[in-house]
Amino acid sequence: MGLVRTLIDRDREYVESALQQKLRALYDGDLHFRRSSTARPFVIANFVSTLDGVVSFEMKGLSGGSTISGSNPADRFIMGLLRASADAIVVGAGTLRDVSAKSLWTPGYAYPDAKHLYKEYRVNAQHKPEYPLLVIVSGSGRLELKRTIFRTPDIPAVIITTSTGRDELTRRGAAKLGSVEVHALKSSGGSIAPRAILQLLQSQFGVKTLLHEGGPTLFGQFLAAGVVDEFFLTLSPQIAGRNGDATRPAVVQGVSFVPGSAPWFEMVSLKEKAAYLYLRYRRRRGQGT
Repeated sequence: MGLVRTLIDRDREYVESALQQKLRALYDGDLHFRRSSTARPFVIANFVSTLDGVVSFEMKGLSGGSTISGSNPADRFIMGLLRASADAIVVGAGTLRDVSAKSLWTPGYAYPDAKHLYKEYRVNAQHKPEYPLLVIVSGSGRLELKRTIFRTPDIPAVIITTSTGRDELTRRGAAKLGSVEVHALKSSGGSIAPRAILQLLQSQFGVKTLLHEGGPTLFGQFLAAGVVDEFFLTLSPQIAGRNGDATRPAVVQGVSFVPGSAPWFEMVSLKEKAAYLYLRYRRRRGQGT
């Protein structure tokens, strides 16, 4: 029995199945992604938000996406499925900070019940390594390196930072972490250009499909650079609200668009379970490169 029910599916470009039967049954459909261009990896984003567009309560111990989703099983399953489909996952330093120090960015950590299905899909069907590469973007380099993700030898991690951040990470002992690489890129005002990140991941690590899991500021930078190809959004049936003195971020923070430059997306699929909606959008052709 499926974890979700498909209401709309417009992805008719493919004939052959990508998912194996058990995963296809749980997802109530197939899941295909277009091939990456020669210029950069194909970028997918995945978020969960309240009905009023809040993606984090910004409260200590309650800032992660699971508070917004209520640890909804179907949301967790889709998160795991997207992780299983990607070569690498990128997150900002704030997203890393907001989750438990024991968190792992692996398919099975998101939804343990499908751990073996994800592994079979990655290794046997897609011929990928068991775990996707984790990419953390931190301009300052002020990361808590005692986190489990930095000390799990089987799971590779890359920290993309500035020259200042590299010095800070060296001071904190990053060079002693065998599964972690640090790469410093040029920055402007402490921000690293998304296209430079993508170029590094493609040329140095062979990344063809990148999953973006936030946060809103880093995602806004990727949107502004025109490099987001697909957008998955779980709509959780709660309302968070905002006070004038409280900052509760939306999906995008730090950038704003005018009507002539605002990114447009087309719906690919719509799934539902109880009061939750699971949406998939694809950037309109001709927008971005």
